[in-house]
Amino acid sequence: MLIQSVSVTVMEINKKIKKFFLSIGLDVKKYRPDTKHEVLFFRMLNEFDINVIFDIGANEGQFGKSMREIGYTGRIVSFEPLTAAHQKLITNSKKDKLWQAAPQMAIGDMDGEIVINVASNSESSSILDMLESHTDADESTAYIGNEKVRISKLDSVYTDYVDSNSRIFMKIDTQGYEDKVLSGAKALLEKAVGLQLEASLIPLYDNQKLFDEMIASLKKLGFEVWAITPLFSNVRTGRQLQVDITFFRAPKMHNV
Repeated sequence: MLIQSVSVTVMEINKKIKKFFLSIGLDVKKYRPDTKHEVLFFRMLNEFDINVIFDIGANEGQFGKSMREIGYTGRIVSFEPLTAAHQKLITNSKKDKLWQAAPQMAIGDMDGEIVINVASNSESSSILDMLESHTDADESTAYIGNEKVRISKLDSVYTDYVDSNSRIFMKIDTQGYEDKVLSGAKALLEKAVGLQLEASLIPLYDNQKLFDEMIASLKKLGFEVWAITPLFSNVRTGRQLQVDITFFRAPKMHNV
């Protein structure tokens, strides 16, 4: 009875502690490192021997930094179109010999120039027009201007960064423009082992392809879903709006 009484007391204390932290805006949970997305993602990269990551839509290099933090030691090639973000990307990557900031450019399905809309939070900037469903979920994502930038197909530039031993992973975060990036990367996709892309569950940008369409397109190319990670929600309604989907080539999947 004493053990049961102590157990109940500990549970009550834990509830009170959690309630206190929630009251000040913090959510305290038991730390389980084996289930953290970052740990699982690192294991995926190791499982498929990834040694080159194409970071499309790098912004200031947040993804590259996170890769180093989880222990990935291979090469990273980051692409970013916005001038201010690209300058910070160069700063964040310059001390890392295996992390290369590519020349400033957008990535899509053409070679030339294009206008990109600049969001107030920078990360939500897109070539596509933003819909009210996006700004309704987060007002800080509204556009505040635009830039004319160089745009290239990945197939026009990727050979500068790979060799016969490259095990390629593509990370695509281009705010609704992901299908255009894939359309301009047909040759690279044939060589890629895996990829991660941002997908919307409802239209957030004009003329973007949605979650189901992106999965169907990549399945046709021989990829299967490995993980889905929540990304962006409307905090007012609770509705999930965007997720990251990680894919790897199908044959290895059947050995799991």
